[in-house]
Amino acid sequence: MRCILFSLLVLTVLEGRGQRDYPKGYFRNPLDIPISLSGNFGELRAGHFHMGLDFKTNQRQNLRVYAAAGGYIARIKIEPGGFGRAIYINHPNGFTTVYAHLNDFYPALEAYVKGKQYELESWQVYLELPPGLFNVKKGDFIAYSGNTGGSGGPHLHFETRRTEDDVNVNPLLFGLPLKDDTRPRILRLAMYDRTRSVYEQSPRIFPVRAASASALITNPRIIKSGSPMVSFAVTAYDTHSGSTNLNGIYEGLLKVNGKEEESFKMEAISYNDTRYLNAHIDYRYKSGGGPYLQHLSELPGYLNSIYSKGNGSGVIDISDGGVHDIAIVVRDVNGNAMTLNTQVQYEYQAPPALPKGKTFYPLMLDGFEAENCEFYIGEKCLYDSVHIAYSSAVSGDPAAISDAYTIGASYIPLHDSMLVMIRPQTVFSDAAKQRTVMQLQSGGKTYAQKVQWQHEWAYARFRGFGTFKLVVDSEPPEIVAGFANGANLQKASHIAFTVKDNLNEVKKVRAELDGRWLRFTNDKYKTFLYHFDEKCPPGKHELRIYAEDEAGNSAVKSITFNR
Repeated sequence: MRCILFSLLVLTVLEGRGQRDYPKGYFRNPLDIPISLSGNFGELRAGHFHMGLDFKTNQRQNLRVYAAAGGYIARIKIEPGGFGRAIYINHPNGFTTVYAHLNDFYPALEAYVKGKQYELESWQVYLELPPGLFNVKKGDFIAYSGNTGGSGGPHLHFETRRTEDDVNVNPLLFGLPLKDDTRPRILRLAMYDRTRSVYEQSPRIFPVRAASASALITNPRIIKSGSPMVSFAVTAYDTHSGSTNLNGIYEGLLKVNGKEEESFKMEAISYNDTRYLNAHIDYRYKSGGGPYLQHLSELPGYLNSIYSKGNGSGVIDISDGGVHDIAIVVRDVNGNAMTLNTQVQYEYQAPPALPKGKTFYPLMLDGFEAENCEFYIGEKCLYDSVHIAYSSAVSGDPAAISDAYTIGASYIPLHDSMLVMIRPQTVFSDAAKQRTVMQLQSGGKTYAQKVQWQHEWAYARFRGFGTFKLVVDSEPPEIVAGFANGANLQKASHIAFTVKDNLNEVKKVRAELDGRWLRFTNDKYKTFLYHFDEKCPPGKHELRIYAEDEAGNSAVKSITFNR
């Protein structure tokens, strides 16, 4: 009961801007070096918000990582990408801390996890641990820092979450010892015609210049708009004292004629909602090679958003022809702020022609049907209304059994997967059906999924627009060992192999030593690696590797070696 009451106390909403009161000083720095951040909470990343803090580790691995507060280790996660190796600690104040991209855990925990991996016959695991099994005190050593999973260099990823609903809360709200007396910066302003889809226009970009230490203005001072309805976005960044890293801002606020119109705040975000970053930014502008632009308006398909409405939604009606004062304020967690001031005025221009294609809307289920291709876009797929163009062409791929169908454009983001159905042009065997995949080419990348069949139609779900076709994949994966058959490995410390696939879609890999599952790591989806331990005693051994791709093609390789 005390824990529940305390949790309610620390989550009490303050008066004013609606920010909650979080316990200051409860969590310590999880490293024993001063905090310096290479990434902060809410920072803009490809396809997601950054959900924690990235602590620099002086470009080194294997720094000791400590429990930020007392509690118990509640979960362990090991995966090729994402977190790599991670520890979750539940604390009695109603929060959970997460430590990711780790190397080895502390010895007792490392031994326990290894045993569970062999029990489950899986290196990739998600383990839930009961209270009392691995209790920790504040400052206890729990692991070594590393570079595992989706990490681009050595660092420690650290998160704070509400234990009850697993929603991530900005760790800087807990008063971690980080000096920050620097103001965020605004680099550019963008304006949109909101009588049109944000995906069917290029924003007008305006440079900014300093008016004082805490304020900026645009050039020109009064912006003329040919649209009676406009919205704005900014490129902005923040940093902290002594750092040159361009991190994300905490808050953005739009005022129109002195009144708050719309704002967003990087306070709390769920992993269920992190993909909504694609609604917060100008996705088309970014995918075309431009910088991030953060909208100061909430797109209609952005659910559970980080925005808080003031007078409106951030879409401003300037049809009266008057001059409207615009103020955009960006802040960091410590209240350091920068303000951009400008003015906007409507000046009539003829509206542009509408693009081709059927109009689809967010929060609506709709579809399109042609003779040999159909697609259906669900309620939670789109962030803004947009025209979706469709065309077909001969594929030219000898492995293809259908034409190629282009649906939409890669610069239009999808939140959920849409359903694509294609009817092949020729009749073929059931065996070929079992090896059929649907291939998507989008934004210079290729994806493939094994299809399901409904009578003569093949269907699959994809979370992206582009060009789709059906392909029969009969080529098995290739297993490449890092040593020769019959090799003498008495002086070796490890063995390794890789798996290649023509469509880059390896679905399953299993390795057995003398008929028993052997734990190979597969960090970053690259090399499968096993370091010799008690599971491989001296003598002659046989390693058997099985690999299977998305289409169901399989390969087996057996190699003998002496240890």
